[in-house]
Amino acid sequence: MHLDAGYDSAASRTLLASRGLTAEIAAKGVKAPIQATRRWHVERTNAWHNAFNRLQRCYERKERVIDALFDLADAIITLRSLIRQAWTLYRWDNRPTRRP
Repeated sequence: MHLDAGYDSAASRTLLASRGLTAEIAAKGVKAPIQATRRWHVERTNAWHNAFNRLQRCYERKERVIDALFDLADAIITLRSLIRQAWTLYRWDNRPTRRP
């Protein structure tokens, strides 16, 4: 398993050893031995969630409200993705143009 410098800690090494896994962890300041070509889905989704300030600083106490906020954010993210895909896939002669 190849990990970046963010996982370079005694706790990570102990957990990997307890599960019988061997890992090559890059030292801090040195790039990982194998660079992924794309971001992981989880990292990308977390970055999208961070765009919603209400989720970054969540002062809600009820778990149902927090879940509802995440569901709303996911719906907005999905809708934006669908609009972006439709904008590039479907072309017609009198398609509206974006404003400058």
